[in-house]
Amino acid sequence: MTTSTMEATSMLPVLKKKLAFLSGGKDRRSGLILTIPLCTEQTSMEELSVTLDYLLGIPSEKCKARGFTVIVDGRKSQWNIVKTVVLMLQNVIPAEVSLVCVVKPDEFWDKKVTHFCFWKEKDRLGFEVILVSANKLTRYIEPCQLTEEFGGSLLYDHMDWVNKRLVFEKFTRESTSLLDELAVINENEKSNQPDKDRPPDCNALPSFDPETVLQTGHELLSELQQRRFNGSEGGGTAWSPMDDELLAQPQVMKLLDSLREEYTKYQEVCRQRSKRSQLEEIQTKVMQVVNWLEGPGVEQLRAQWAIGDSIRASQALQQKHEEIESQHSEWFAVYVELNQQIAALLSAGDEEDLLELKALQQQLSDVCYRQASQLESRQNVLQSAHEFHGTAQDLSQQLDGLLGMLCADVAPADGAAIQQTLKHLEEKLKSVDGALQGLKEKGQVLLDQMSNQASWSYGKETPQDNKENVDHIHGVMEDMQLRKQRCEDMVDVRRLKMLQMVQLFKCEEDASQAVEWLGELLDALLKTHLRLGDDSQETKVLLEKHKKFVDVAQSTYDYGRQLLQATVVLCQSLRCTTRSSGDTLPRLNRVWKQFSVTSEERVHRLEMASSFHVSAEKLLKESPEQAELMLDLEMCEEVVALGKSLLDRLTVPVIFPDGSEHFFGSPGDMASSAENIREKMKVVEEKRVQLEEAEPLQDEEALETDSQES
Repeated sequence: MTTSTMEATSMLPVLKKKLAFLSGGKDRRSGLILTIPLCTEQTSMEELSVTLDYLLGIPSEKCKARGFTVIVDGRKSQWNIVKTVVLMLQNVIPAEVSLVCVVKPDEFWDKKVTHFCFWKEKDRLGFEVILVSANKLTRYIEPCQLTEEFGGSLLYDHMDWVNKRLVFEKFTRESTSLLDELAVINENEKSNQPDKDRPPDCNALPSFDPETVLQTGHELLSELQQRRFNGSEGGGTAWSPMDDELLAQPQVMKLLDSLREEYTKYQEVCRQRSKRSQLEEIQTKVMQVVNWLEGPGVEQLRAQWAIGDSIRASQALQQKHEEIESQHSEWFAVYVELNQQIAALLSAGDEEDLLELKALQQQLSDVCYRQASQLESRQNVLQSAHEFHGTAQDLSQQLDGLLGMLCADVAPADGAAIQQTLKHLEEKLKSVDGALQGLKEKGQVLLDQMSNQASWSYGKETPQDNKENVDHIHGVMEDMQLRKQRCEDMVDVRRLKMLQMVQLFKCEEDASQAVEWLGELLDALLKTHLRLGDDSQETKVLLEKHKKFVDVAQSTYDYGRQLLQATVVLCQSLRCTTRSSGDTLPRLNRVWKQFSVTSEERVHRLEMASSFHVSAEKLLKESPEQAELMLDLEMCEEVVALGKSLLDRLTVPVIFPDGSEHFFGSPGDMASSAENIREKMKVVEEKRVQLEEAEPLQDEEALETDSQES
């Protein structure tokens, strides 16, 4: 199907009338057979002429040179119409027509007239015209080259040919136009390749979809090639392809090859366009991200210097920072997406784009990482500020609690309570010291982080707000240090006071203990110090022991007095007017007086016992011969009198200063001591009797001596 100057689309209604057609059959000279089927209706010569012009424009010049055999089917038409058609062939294709076969009805026309007429006009027409019956056409044309209406076996479907012709012409028109457009586009792209700032019209698109046109061409070529090998539907004589179909195949193939070649170039152009467009889009988005981060993003962070002066204020600042982070997160998400796109382009990009892509990627990464680092630094500052304010608040509360304890009146019940209070104070102070140390550490961390925050202020001077923040942090730490120092001083005073109170309680306790000890000594003196001794030596030992016993009591009394004096001094130091020695001093003095009275009585009794035993022993040791009788008698009377006085003394109670009477031991104990004295008095009494009996004898001897001398 070669290209005609006319197109089937413009004359489709005329072509559908089948006024003439090329069936694809050939005569014995290999010339094409042109069939003009005349019908009973009046045939429009103008439409027939147009149809013939269109059909004759299809074959190649080589095919036309072999001449045409025209079959004019006049079996259903009139002679004058047939004649007009034959004459019209002279004007339309005089040179190409070699033979005109007019198929006549069996019995209708006058043979002689018609034959003579065409024979006479042969030289003027330029081609031979013969009248022939349909069944005689095989004399001039092979049956296989004739269609069924002429008794041949050649298959021809006019509407199928028209449709195929429409497809062919459409493909040819579109592919030719598309080839021109693609060539222009590819050439423009090639000539504008170095220019990065090409105008928008350079990215023009073809009028037809190359894929659709190529698909149409492949389907057409496939159908043309398939008809060449398939037989007739009835399975009869093999069908030979029409000449125009044979001619159309290489033309379609050539168009397809050219179109594929240009389309491949165009695809590369599109790929370059897409890559360039994608690169430009990435550049635009990268600059959007960079401009926002280095513009509004940086300004937002530059305006955020405050750290607050309390936990609530720092929490509000953290919430504000979270809003800023949320805005940044949207741009960071764009950064992640762009980074993935750039990575994909780098993995499949051309050498000329690698440097530009890497530069974009590096610029984007630097800005994003720097801004993310600044966001993190700001977040760390706010977190440290929150911890600093929290620690300061806790420390302040601890100092308030400690101050409350120190300002409260101290009225402990005993030394153990004081020790417990002291321990509690020490624990509180230790906790405060630890909290202050933690506050200083957190404050230093915060100051360091704020210094780092100031370092990325892009060369601008540190805002006044940051200096105020530094002063505020130092102020808080110094204030807490002063408060802690004041509390420490008060704790020292309270500790001293409590230690004095412990000493006071200890003195009072020890003084009471001294009273108890002195009472125990008094009780022991009355109940256990009963013996008076069996002789002077034992009595002397008892006197020595008693003296030591009194020394112990004196020491106990003096110790109690000293403790009570210390109590008075401590009460004055503590300004404790409500506390005094109480009844301890009167008790101590009372017991001591009772002990002194009892001790003196004990001494008197021991001394009387000693005098008694010494006199009795002296009396009893002397022999009657040696002793002077009168002196001995007087001594006996003295010893007896001394013994009676001692016995009387043992029956006398000890009268305390309060008038109460107390006895040494029980009556049985006193009876035992008195019995020993009575025994010795009895011996002395016997001695006295002996002396009294010896007195007359001594007198007689004295008279006798005096008489002898005279």
